[in-house]
Amino acid sequence: MAGFRVAVAGATGLVGRTILQILEERAFPVAELVPLASPRSAGKKLSFGGEALQVSTLSGDSFDRCDLAFFSAGASVSREYSPIAARHCVYVIDNSSAFRMDPDVPLVVPEVNAHELNGYRGIVANPNCSTAQMVVALQPLHEAFGLQSVVVSTYQSVSGTGEKGIRALDHEVDTGSRSTESPYQHPIAFNALPQVGDFDTDGWAEEEKKMIDETRKIMNLPDLHVVPTTVRVPVRVGHSESVYLRFHREVDAAQARRTLSGAPGIVVFDEPATAKYPTALQCDGRDEVFVGRVRADPADNHALALWIVADNLRKGAATNAVQIAEAVTGTLARRERQEHYA
Repeated sequence: MAGFRVAVAGATGLVGRTILQILEERAFPVAELVPLASPRSAGKKLSFGGEALQVSTLSGDSFDRCDLAFFSAGASVSREYSPIAARHCVYVIDNSSAFRMDPDVPLVVPEVNAHELNGYRGIVANPNCSTAQMVVALQPLHEAFGLQSVVVSTYQSVSGTGEKGIRALDHEVDTGSRSTESPYQHPIAFNALPQVGDFDTDGWAEEEKKMIDETRKIMNLPDLHVVPTTVRVPVRVGHSESVYLRFHREVDAAQARRTLSGAPGIVVFDEPATAKYPTALQCDGRDEVFVGRVRADPADNHALALWIVADNLRKGAATNAVQIAEAVTGTLARRERQEHYA
């Protein structure tokens, strides 16, 4: 196949630019790239495939003859334009929260539930970044030992709030004062904020509710006990998670390491004697999910604690989206052949 016509809505944002980078790195068969953004970003130039491409304004006419569209422009934009794009394209891969909990829309992490794409065409939801990396590690452990409950505390980088989060951190580090444009309720430099998203009436943060609902949907475990506490930390890129898991069957650390080492998309980096464990800096720019600090609960032979780290812009967003696209290229190719011979 010569390749596909691919649109990227939100192409000038952090995740949008990372999608372009990963499409190139993984040699995804793009015959023509259509970069789209808001009117204020229209006319900007983005580099792709050795060319400088001009960004166009996102509109209802942007997706003519497209095979595939990536959306990373926020939930309100996705709600308006993703259904329009889906009428033109075989697939729309949406990185926002707009369709994640729609029962008719697959929520996909390919290492966990790529089978949800079989026979499906339309909008596919990309999960929240902290959920995506966690379920990659949880799935093989669940298959081996039967997952019963999850207690997780996240340490999420400011890039999870986009460029405004990075600017807020940089401003505070450089000036010692909080920016008036900061997206955070308190200073972020040299601090830790136990709030990612707005709180509901019961005190749960938006990100915490996402982790509960999305983990259950992706893993097809509707009754899974999930208790998250999400925390924003002064790290530029990379989300870290401290996770405590309880299983139906007995488990030990050595078994868990072997299980994780044989699973797709995971790097086990766990040598306590030499202080080897994954950190956000080490994982910056990597596509894998890194796991370390694997240890058994000395009081419960059905439980484990572990540490999970991943680049939130890549596996937490852009890489996962491109992996979904790679998983459906057969469908795209069949459409291309059908249209060629029509």
